[in-house]
This record gives sequence, structure tokens and C-alpha cells, in this order.
Amino acid sequence: MQNPFQFGETVAGYPVRVVNERTVRAAAGLLFFPAVVSFMNALLTANYQPTRLFVIVFLIDMALRMLNPRWAPSMIVGGWIVRHQAPEWVGAPQKRFAWGLGLLLGLAMLYLMVLNRFMGPVNMLVCASCLTLMFFETAFGICLGCKLYNVFNREKAQLCPGGVCEVPAQKKGWSIALPQAAVLLLFIGAIGVAQGWVDQTGAVQGGFDDMATLEEMGLQPTPGTPSAAEAERCQVPAFAKALGHEAQWKLHNGCS
Repeated sequence: MQNPFQFGETVAGYPVRVVNERTVRAAAGLLFFPAVVSFMNALLTANYQPTRLFVIVFLIDMALRMLNPRWAPSMIVGGWIVRHQAPEWVGAPQKRFAWGLGLLLGLAMLYLMVLNRFMGPVNMLVCASCLTLMFFETAFGICLGCKLYNVFNREKAQLCPGGVCEVPAQKKGWSIALPQAAVLLLFIGAIGVAQGWVDQTGAVQGGFDDMATLEEMGLQPTPGTPSAAEAERCQVPAFAKALGHEAQWKLHNGCS
């Protein structure tokens, strides 16, 4: 019977304990979605409650991963989603190191935001770091934390996703051909043209831009002197002032 606290699985033919990369990427995606939603909600509306909740969820999941990935909720659900796909076994030691970094970032957010309710540029930096790590994992299968494993460990990482740990695999890189580069440049140019057209045509009319509609829905106060509650709601938080985003914060929160 497998040790419930054994990190990784022992699979015949592999020199180190391994984890299923397909499950890891699915789990990263399951965490990335609520993370980016809560992060943008805090950035645009100054509502930090979803982020505080997510930090707690993230820490529980990461703590269970450090004991044994098979008990982490995101790994359980992610594994079930990709259960019909052939496993892609990758080395467990570097994954544990990377998840340890994620756990440290989560503990920092627990101390700053959840326990002390401190909001500032440091929180933004830590959150952005977590989002970057999860995005690269789920979108590209690139474990940025794993790349630091070789810096702090004598034994080099083995069985990396895509075979990037092996020297021969590094010589088989896919390069961008000239025609493909031309397509990318044309695509960037098309985005610039589209942006200019969108700006020239003006903002979308109606919907939530219609003040009368908002008043009827009770979402917008009638013109006049703002109430005390409205004035308190529109007080720019210290972190927005520190970032120089005071005007942007007022714009996103409908404050004049």
C-alpha cells in the first residue's frame, strides 16, 4: 500500500518519483481562473473579499500538495477531468520545490491581506507573481519555479515536461520561420488599425452607460450632492494613490 504522505508516484522505468503533468496543468487552470477573477475584482472595484477567500483556498490546496499531490482538491478534480488522457510522467522533486515557492507566496498574502488586511503595491506584486506562475503552467506547460530547482539543488531536475531537461531535446527547438514572423507582424498591425477604428467610432451607447437606466435600476444615485455613504465609497484607497492610479480607480468605480 502506498504511503499516504509519499510525494509523487513510483512508476516502473522511471528513475525518480513522478507526477502526471496533465493533471498538474489542469489543476493550475482550475486555480488560475478564480485567482484572476478575484485579482481583477480587487483591482477594478477595490473589493478584496474574494481575494482574501481565494488566498485561504489556495493555501489549503498547496499545503495538501506538499504532503501528497493526490490529496489536493485541485489535483483531484484536475485528474478526473483528464482521466481519459494518457499520463505524462514528469519528475516530482522539482514540482515540490515549485509548489513550495507557491506556498511561501500564499503565506505572505495570508499575513498581509487575510490577517492584517493590508492593501498595497506589495500585494499586487505577490498576486501578479502567483498569476504568472499558474498561467505559464496551465497555458504552456512551463514550470517557472522548476527552473530554479537546479540553482538550489545539486541533483539536476529529471523528466521535465517536453524533455527540456535533456540536452538532445534542447537541440530540437521549434523556430519561427520568416513567413510566420511576417504573419505575426501583420497581425500586430491589424490590431493597431482596429484600435484606431474603435477609438474613432466612439463609446458604446446605451446599456450601463445610460444614466437613466441605472437610476431606474437603483444602481446610480440621482444628480445632486452625494450622500455620506457614496462619499465614503468613493474614497480612493491608499494602494491606488501609491500606484498613481487615483483617477483610474475613480473611473472604474463610477466616482467623479
